[in-house]
Amino acid sequence: MMIYAQQLVTSFIASVAFGMIFNAPRKALLQCGFAGMVGWLLYIWLKDLEVKPVTATVVAAFWVTIISHYFAKKYKTPIIVFSVSGIIPLVPGGLAYDALRHVAQNEYDQAVSLGAQAFMISGAIALGLVLAEVTNQVIRKALPARTYAPQSVVGSKKRR
Repeated sequence: MMIYAQQLVTSFIASVAFGMIFNAPRKALLQCGFAGMVGWLLYIWLKDLEVKPVTATVVAAFWVTIISHYFAKKYKTPIIVFSVSGIIPLVPGGLAYDALRHVAQNEYDQAVSLGAQAFMISGAIALGLVLAEVTNQVIRKALPARTYAPQSVVGSKKRR
């Protein structure tokens, strides 16, 4: 349980720090951290359940984007502020670094394996983002549009 707490704090800090680097509005930094924290928690929980890393990444990226849509609507801020910061803990930077390190050491078989894993996880992030966006569009089209008539129009019928 302590490992989960450490992972939550670390992913929250990483997402907030990237939000600061990305010049996210100060009022949105906590939400950026929350999105990244939830995504990372979901990822490590799925990995503990022995779900493959690529599948866990798709699911985590999907939910980061769903949360980002919610925050964007609630706080009237562009979704990219939340989704980019929230995705950061899922980015396979360590794998990519290890792949290039093995290339420099002329260990090409290991480099190709690690590079392929990093590429698959990067694709999984993109797939999760796209699936969430498509889901959002389908839901928005399926629900009836809310129309609000101004009060002056509603109550202005003339009586005959």
